[in-house]
Amino acid sequence: MVSTESVSRFLGGRRLVVVGASDESSNFGGTVYRALRDHGYTVVAVNPMCDTVAGDRCYPALSAVPGPIDGAVIMVSQAKAPDVVRACVEREVPRVWLFKGLGGPGALSDDAVRICEEAGIDVVAGACPLMFLEPVGWFHRLHRGIRRLDHSLTTVSPRT
Repeated sequence: MVSTESVSRFLGGRRLVVVGASDESSNFGGTVYRALRDHGYTVVAVNPMCDTVAGDRCYPALSAVPGPIDGAVIMVSQAKAPDVVRACVEREVPRVWLFKGLGGPGALSDDAVRICEEAGIDVVAGACPLMFLEPVGWFHRLHRGIRRLDHSLTTVSPRT
């Protein structure tokens, strides 16, 4: 379940990292990186396999990113997500977005969510940020509408 409150808190940050972004055409992390940057966020790419993303410097690990981080969009496999969340805990990242698109779990896992909750990290557990970046394109508006209909997106925080 994803709450629009947690989404708003996440998107209220200004310096975000996208873990798993690359310029490969099949990599949706690069798409999310560019969309956040185009919406005025200061975005930092993290991927040990890339030197740059969209012409910007890419860091090999969260530990290498200088300065504070307001939130991390995690766009790695479900198996790798818990280790990335642990790195967020070490960096004291206050908000994590576990990406989940259509057709697969993405970075969402029970372990990753549990690690966030135990560390007091505000987590968006399974959604696509493009569903919330205005103006939302037709496909992501449809996706958001479907999530509301199946009650996996709510306006109430699951913690309240």
